[in-house]
Amino acid sequence: MRRNYFIEGLQGAGKTTFVKQISAYLQNYQVFQEGDYSPIELAWCAYVTEEQYDRILEEYPLLSAEIKAKTTEEGNHKIVCYTKIPTDVPGFYKDMEKYEIYNGNLDKNAFEKLILERFANWNGEGQIFECSVFQNIIENQMLYLLMSDDEILDFYRRLKSTLESRAYRIIYLDVEDIPETIDRIRKERIDDKGNEAWFSEMIRYVEKSPYGRMQKASGLRGLIKHLEQRRRLEHQIIEEVFPENSVKIKAKSYDPLAIPYFALE
Repeated sequence: MRRNYFIEGLQGAGKTTFVKQISAYLQNYQVFQEGDYSPIELAWCAYVTEEQYDRILEEYPLLSAEIKAKTTEEGNHKIVCYTKIPTDVPGFYKDMEKYEIYNGNLDKNAFEKLILERFANWNGEGQIFECSVFQNIIENQMLYLLMSDDEILDFYRRLKSTLESRAYRIIYLDVEDIPETIDRIRKERIDDKGNEAWFSEMIRYVEKSPYGRMQKASGLRGLIKHLEQRRRLEHQIIEEVFPENSVKIKAKSYDPLAIPYFALE
């Protein structure tokens, strides 16, 4: 059985770059990035019932063909990879965001049940996933569901049990200097008008979350505090839950020539 790879790490760790590098080495592997239809992850995808899907098609008739082309049916739900639909139709992306499973749109039990079922039903091999185990799940658990560290650790122990028969490795790109990383990527991720769009959105994301309101998180300091807490928790999950399935390397500091080692060791 060919091993599967989960590439994880904080924002700015270089996950996308690493995915490109390891997939160039493992050329016959299938790659899943954020926004793609994935057998396990639903980031940047709408998870809707038949009734909700029909409403979306009625609401956006000019995009119906594109929506249908980016839709996959799973049981009694449809998954729409809406961020893969290029459009300037006002409100489309914001409207579709309401149908994601993150940002507190599902309660704790429903969220955990759906994630665990998708991991349990997945039987792929020879696949590479970008931030499908930690980032989106943990952000939702910390910021919106307000779960404690113990609750999150318990969830990951249950998630690991669904993977018992799988061959997989978590490659964690460890960001050592969070303030420096944020400063770098806020300048890199600008819109076509030169605005620091990613940075502004991340600040709002943390500040407006239940966690942000409860903690009175504000600006850069609030974002850094949250990411420091998340890094500490992800380290704990790796060490206590996935020690034999993980390798941790320094983000941006590894030798690309060592990637075969990360893949095969």
